Amino acid sequence: MQETIRGDVHIIQSITALCDETGAVRHSVDSFSNAFHWFRLGTPRMLTQATAVLHDAGARLCMATAYNRRHLNEPMQEVCYHFELSGILYNLTVTLNGECPVPSISPLFANADWHEREMMELYGVKVADHPNPQRLFLDEKLDAGILNQAVPLSIMMNSACTTDLWERILKDREKPE
Repeated sequence: MQETIRGDVHIIQSITALCDETGAVRHSVDSFSNAFHWFRLGTPRMLTQATAVLHDAGARLCMATAYNRRHLNEPMQEVCYHFELSGILYNLTVTLNGECPVPSISPLFANADWHEREMMELYGVKVADHPNPQRLFLDEKLDAGILNQAVPLSIMMNSACTTDLWERILKDREKPE
């Protein structure tokens, strides 16, 4: 039995039209009956249009997430903006390719200011037309995108990497001070 998709059909159709050619749209419900809609936008430019649809409907921005992932052993950077509307979560994801910046959505959602500044500071994400691109908390001496140098937990949990990591830790402990 197929579960009914919850949410505003007009919003879902409008954002789906902005998604990439793979049609990467998912709808799900968790064990607590919370509904989620996941949209993979075709380009960063589509983010402005998709967020305008949600803004006009009265959605609120909950959070924005920047992260690195691998696809066919190639590193890819993505951002995902998470919105809530009438108890339903709408997630807009876009893959960043090279120098193409993410447009700032802070003119529509004022609370995007800190989320976007954090993405710029910690992940080196380029955000176009941000009204206040100042750092939030890291020293200016540190490179932007410092978290790009972190080892992902999934790689760290790999047994070969974990063994190598422990060997390095133990080797450092054996060194005289």
